[in-house]
Amino acid sequence: MKCFIFALVIILSLGAARGEDARGDFLKLVDRPRVPLAPQVGELPGTNGLVRMNFSYAADAGNRVTGILIKAANSPGRRPVVVVMHGTGGRKEDLSPLLQRLAVAGFIAVAIDGRYHGARAREGAGMESYEKAIVRAWHGNGEHPFFYDTVWDLLRLVDYLGTRPDVDAERIGLTGISKGGIETYFAAAVDPRIAAAVPIIGVQSFEWALQNNDWHGRIATIQKSFDEIAREAGVTNAGSAFVQQFYDRVVPGIYSEFDGPKMLPLIAPRPLLIINSDHDPNCPLPGVEACIAATQPVYHATAADDHFRVIIQRNSVHQVRPESEQAMIDWFVQWLKP
Repeated sequence: MKCFIFALVIILSLGAARGEDARGDFLKLVDRPRVPLAPQVGELPGTNGLVRMNFSYAADAGNRVTGILIKAANSPGRRPVVVVMHGTGGRKEDLSPLLQRLAVAGFIAVAIDGRYHGARAREGAGMESYEKAIVRAWHGNGEHPFFYDTVWDLLRLVDYLGTRPDVDAERIGLTGISKGGIETYFAAAVDPRIAAAVPIIGVQSFEWALQNNDWHGRIATIQKSFDEIAREAGVTNAGSAFVQQFYDRVVPGIYSEFDGPKMLPLIAPRPLLIINSDHDPNCPLPGVEACIAATQPVYHATAADDHFRVIIQRNSVHQVRPESEQAMIDWFVQWLKP
């Protein structure tokens, strides 16, 4: 028995060391020279006892992040925050109904535009800016607009929230849908200031998808840019090998050291609720199960089993059911205690 316990300690220690390496490597990849946040805040018309504000801050020398904040008008003192991230092609305003629900529940509710989305789109509305940025990333311009750069924006958002007199910086929760769910688990994995996380229809194993030729749903979210890159590379009928090349240049490490099964355990022992679907082409269920299998033992080893929960939406595709949205709110109420 003593030998078994000693071996278990060694295994867990090695896992923790590898986790610290992944965290450090990811932060090194997304890091930008820090500039003053230089926040700008303006009040918007409020409704139903809620205060609404727009704000912006500098993520780096070339990027200002645009956001909205909603809270109850009668919320004295420092309050917990829930940040909500939109999906591919979305914008912060799309999340207003959910932000209002969170504000009514007692949170300061925040949403920002991801890179090249919403007010940060540089070529009109929709996906054009985002797709063009992904092509530029393939060409090696140093950007990582496909998930990673928005994670950096989230880390800077946590910096900004910590400067606000109405925010309890010890109670910051993060959730997101689809692309926003992926950004959620990345940000929570590398930033311990995020106290609780709920990635929604975003958790997946990119490695599993490549190995099992089941990557088509995820690539379809950026099909236009992927097809343009394939044409430039002279590739017709792209398969897993070319998708791997695409990932290596656009989101390096996403199917290896930064894959879901490697990053999600880094959130432990902080509260983590995973919400996915059983028939989601973007996040194939076996890949989700690989993430769960890697994460659950870490929570158990840290005596935090109750801090980890998984909801698999049955008979569901890439969608968020109302009961799942409510489960997310309940999770934050339980752990952030508004």
